[in-house]
Amino acid sequence: MNDNRYAFKNAFLYTMLVAVLLLAPTYLYVTYMKYVTEIQYEFKLKRQSHLIIRAMEEFDAKEKQAFDYPRFRSFESGLYDVHFNPVFTVIQPELTFQKAGYYIQDGYAYLVVALPERRYFDASYLVIGGNVSYTRIYQDVVIILLSITALIFILSLFFLDRFALPFQRINQRLDQFIKDSMHEINTPLSIINVNIDLYHRSSPSNKYLQRIKAATKTLATLYNDMDYLIKNERLSFDYEPIHLSHYLQERIDYFSEVAALKNITIVPLIAPDITIVFNPTQLQRIIDNNISNAIKYSHEEGQIEVILERLKDRCVIHFRDNGLGIEDVERIFERYYRENRDKGGFGIGLNIVKSIIDKAGIELHIESVYGKGSTFSYTFYPPIYTTA
Repeated sequence: MNDNRYAFKNAFLYTMLVAVLLLAPTYLYVTYMKYVTEIQYEFKLKRQSHLIIRAMEEFDAKEKQAFDYPRFRSFESGLYDVHFNPVFTVIQPELTFQKAGYYIQDGYAYLVVALPERRYFDASYLVIGGNVSYTRIYQDVVIILLSITALIFILSLFFLDRFALPFQRINQRLDQFIKDSMHEINTPLSIINVNIDLYHRSSPSNKYLQRIKAATKTLATLYNDMDYLIKNERLSFDYEPIHLSHYLQERIDYFSEVAALKNITIVPLIAPDITIVFNPTQLQRIIDNNISNAIKYSHEEGQIEVILERLKDRCVIHFRDNGLGIEDVERIFERYYRENRDKGGFGIGLNIVKSIIDKAGIELHIESVYGKGSTFSYTFYPPIYTTA
């Protein structure tokens, strides 16, 4: 797994968790600040109402001049009689309240002030209102939340990266160990294979020779996995037409001697004449690792089914065994993870398979019952699968 992607993913999840936990205090903060804003706006309306009342107080009807009713850019006001019928008003909406007080409806605030009876143009109430804006509150909350989220994300990324350093060093050492092992294994493995072939030509086959051949094939599978792990990032894997039915049968034949050591039978159920466009090296890694694992985790005298079937617009390979099964399906694709350490191996085979199928768009479905066996199903869609 890419360490940077792992740290980024977990930092993001942790940040989202903290953000969710912040929703409750954020809601309380917004509610409180809206309440404070409404109280502050009530005082503004009271100040404006005092200005209107003062203007009416200073007006002298004996001077026979028209009263210039005060108007404000941000506020609307009006005079109403005892039944809340307008005497004079610039308020557009119809009022829904019938007594003095402070009201807020649909983001609009109204202050209703009771006036002395018949003192100001026969009006009984002064109503003044304006739009209560919560925009500044929401802006502040967004800025605060984004700042906190960004800070938490950066700190999470930093600390996760620091915590991951020991594991990164371990993985680097393991990778280096694999690279060093490749140079040490290649020469003796080639010598063993050559001598087995020479011995087989001059002497009849026997169980000892079969065991040696099976062991070298198991070792060769590990070698091929390590070789692919080292080279896959700097090599390009070109696609070409592959007769999948023949290729799959060849790999089954190759592992038959390995399976025979445990008296395991590999049953091929292969539909004929299925062709795919894929890379042979990557296909071999998929098939070999699945057959090898099926043998490794099957019981003595067990049976493995390798099924290739053609469906309407795709083909599927099933690897089915009745062995140990999988306890933790989610972790088996982690590099260097081995569910059963008694079975050996480096824990890189399925990690390689996962990286190949993810890039190629091959669908994997796993059915496993712990203690009863597993089935790995790989679905090849067009353009990999071809009907030609």
